[in-house]
Amino acid sequence: MAVPRAKTSKARTRRRRGVNMHLEAPQLVECSNCGNLTMQHRVCPKCGYYGGRQVIVPQA
Repeated sequence: MAVPRAKTSKARTRRRRGVNMHLEAPQLVECSNCGNLTMQHRVCPKCGYYGGRQVIVPQA
């Protein structure tokens, strides 16, 4: 059975893990009512529309 000869250093471990732990930019889509960029499947904070109808009344 294979056994490592020496302890893996913190730097080597974190370098290996860090390759896959990166932040991604959120996917933004245009609001169908006002054209404001919003996150997908969220109510537009500018106009309050979601799915073609007004869900909330936005604060001025």
